[in-house]
Amino acid sequence: MTGTVTVESMDGAAAARAETEFKLVYAEVFAEEPYEETPESVDANFRRFRSQVRKATFRAALARTGEGVPVGIAYGYPLSPHTGWWDRLITPVDDELRREDGHRTFGLMELAVRAPWRRLGVARRMHEAVLTGTTTERVLLNARPDVEAAQAAYRSWGYHKVGEAHPWEGAVLHDVMVLDLRGRPHR
Repeated sequence: MTGTVTVESMDGAAAARAETEFKLVYAEVFAEEPYEETPESVDANFRRFRSQVRKATFRAALARTGEGVPVGIAYGYPLSPHTGWWDRLITPVDDELRREDGHRTFGLMELAVRAPWRRLGVARRMHEAVLTGTTTERVLLNARPDVEAAQAAYRSWGYHKVGEAHPWEGAVLHDVMVLDLRGRPHR
């Protein structure tokens, strides 16, 4: 696809107002193989989204064409000291890696770009927009190992695998990946 794609950074209130656009992108991208999400699982995700956007630390990015068509989403928030994220790993990691204090780790919950706009740098721009201004020292995400393009992008951005997890009941195995933000310019 050609044309201008803008990336807008959003807080939780702005993302809540744009829920329809977030849901459109999410539903389209995650209906594809290998995800094959159903309308019911999309609805369940957006029940969580409505709760997540109420967090004071929630951050999002929405990419749109010049005509306003939504093409990509990214969102997350710093993990609380009581996060269950680390408990889902199939092999335990050391206590220092899993230590959370509400400020240490930004959990990237979703990052998705609709097919016609992939490989144009949109995901990277949204990733940077979500992280701009964060004071966390690292980013944590789950990624399916069988989605090679996403894996390649994350590795090129500096993520490394620290373990494997079933992020929710019934989920396939995901790689748990961390990006160290310490020492990166322009955070």
